[in-house]
Amino acid sequence: MTYVSHVRPRWSDMDLYGHVNHANMVTLLEEARIPVLFGDAVKAGLTELPKGVIVVKLGVHYRAPIVVTPETSVRVEITLTEMKAATVTLAYVVHTGPEESDPVAATAETVLAPYDTVKLRPRRLSAEETEFLKKVFADA
Repeated sequence: MTYVSHVRPRWSDMDLYGHVNHANMVTLLEEARIPVLFGDAVKAGLTELPKGVIVVKLGVHYRAPIVVTPETSVRVEITLTEMKAATVTLAYVVHTGPEESDPVAATAETVLAPYDTVKLRPRRLSAEETEFLKKVFADA
């Protein structure tokens, strides 16, 4: 199932060519997943996941530019595609606007790992975190 997030790019996200550049696209992906990995996780009573999640791998395929206007909001559809003991893979479809019918600006994938901020290293997902992620993306 797909979790949908709406993100507002900033005027400063555009580069010299007038569209959102790579570094800022990566930030939009991050802002799209923050509500579920941090906000919803806290609401679900999880304490460790919101402390840290690191990006292990990232890939972005660009299909159309995002041009920022004062009204610009992009739709980011996030799907859980794989879950292992210590990583979660999320796939993204980023639309140029807020509607599902708006053109696709980019598709992306991130492999994420929960991070132990005390031991300063990646860690395994807890059973509660695994169930939370399965439920959030199944209910989306």
